[in-house]
Amino acid sequence: MELEKTLLRKVGEAVSRFKMIREGDRVAVALSGGKDSLTLLEALLLLQKRAPIDFTVCAFTVEQGKFLAPFEPMAEYLKSRGVDWTYHRDNPSLRLLDEQPDHGCDMCSRFRRRAVYEIVRGLGANVIAFGHTADDFCESFLRNALFTGRISALPAVTWSGKKEFRLIRPLVFVTEDVTARFAESMGAPVIPCGCSQRAGEVRRTLRTVLGGLEKDHPNLKESLLSAMGNVETGRLLDLRYLDLEGEHPERDERDPQALTVLG
Repeated sequence: MELEKTLLRKVGEAVSRFKMIREGDRVAVALSGGKDSLTLLEALLLLQKRAPIDFTVCAFTVEQGKFLAPFEPMAEYLKSRGVDWTYHRDNPSLRLLDEQPDHGCDMCSRFRRRAVYEIVRGLGANVIAFGHTADDFCESFLRNALFTGRISALPAVTWSGKKEFRLIRPLVFVTEDVTARFAESMGAPVIPCGCSQRAGEVRRTLRTVLGGLEKDHPNLKESLLSAMGNVETGRLLDLRYLDLEGEHPERDERDPQALTVLG
């Protein structure tokens, strides 16, 4: 029960802060078969009963030939829970496996995006919810800063190209240790995907580094998430935000540490 409270508090905070779900929305959860998306689905179903606004929840799964186990146990679980769920075999993706077995993640993602929009459109939903967790946000933030030279991470809320769908990530404040424990407590089957088990070297390295640091600094991910929402643009190197003409000198005077590089 305490785990459920923690989950709902963190999901509720994200939904409220970023205005993820609004009156009359129909939210389609992208269910991959893993612990994160399953936890997200259960959290939104619980939130639906308690939230002060009216919205509906459904779920869908895109079969691209990457699951490492039959999906029937998950189908039975969802049926027992009374979830409005759609299972879609994406034939273009399956043909891609036969024609280009060594295709990259980018191509697979393009095929999946097309399928997702087609499915969600058919479900009459206007919001698509993805199960990216706080871990994913932190890894994305560090990966971009260290390897692409950008201060960037996953967006908590964004829109499809033509603003047809709002894309949300309600687990932004939920760490994977919570999703793992919650999925286990529900007795839900987890269906592994080949893609998730082929994490790149950079991602594995970042997970190892974060895991090691968390042993001494258990609130590390919370600090990283806080940093993403507390950007001091004047203290970075982006010329678009720097006060090169001294029009706002009081910014540096407020922080004595800003002058240490001069001395």
